[in-house]
Amino acid sequence: MKILISNDDGYQAPGIVALHAALKDIADVEVVAPEHNNSAKSNALTLAAPLYVHAAHNGFRYVTGTPADCVHIALKGLLGYRPDLVVSGINNGANMGDDTIYSGTVGAAMEAYLFGIPAIAFSQTEKGWAHIDAAAEVARRLVLQIERERMLEGPAFLLNVNVPNLPFAELQATRVCRLGRRHSAEKVITQDSPRGETMYWIAGAGSAKDSGEGTDFHATSLGHVALTPLQIDLTDHANLGAWRDAVARLTN
Repeated sequence: MKILISNDDGYQAPGIVALHAALKDIADVEVVAPEHNNSAKSNALTLAAPLYVHAAHNGFRYVTGTPADCVHIALKGLLGYRPDLVVSGINNGANMGDDTIYSGTVGAAMEAYLFGIPAIAFSQTEKGWAHIDAAAEVARRLVLQIERERMLEGPAFLLNVNVPNLPFAELQATRVCRLGRRHSAEKVITQDSPRGETMYWIAGAGSAKDSGEGTDFHATSLGHVALTPLQIDLTDHANLGAWRDAVARLTN
């Protein structure tokens, strides 16, 4: 099994170091990750500037770009082979509900999925890296199970996994969940710059709006690992007919 590892917290982040350590003994792994933190970069690709790849002392390679840049460059020119699986993370904080739209961790995994390669994004529910070893063990066991089930031989999949910051022995069984929803984000923060200009800072994500049973928020609040299969089709299939009727009326 050949695995490409990436993330959005940067190649030196404790999460990617722990993920590499957990997977290196069960697969041939390579790391291609951003040089710096790229949280909330989603699927962004760098098109208006060149990208550079450097080698770190530990064998990781890092890119002067986004998480999606890293996976794109790795798959389309750097590796020279097609990995069996792409694993992104482990992220410093949750990627649940609406977070997945903005997440660079999910964006890296999604870039692989767009190329038809199975991919998994791993995150911890709280920031700070507490019990990162437990989250890494969750990742290791899930990857092994996927290999045993020969799921890498079937259609590509995209999984989003969130792990509570608990010791491994205290984690509850993995639950397959749907994404919850958050409230609107908190109000932007304003400050005066030294030049007297107003600076705006994006504030934190809102609290959970839809956190009922069956959601990733609910599962992780009870200590469960939350696994959500994702898809990319954004089409509002339920309302296609209504929109066809409306457009027909406008054009007649």
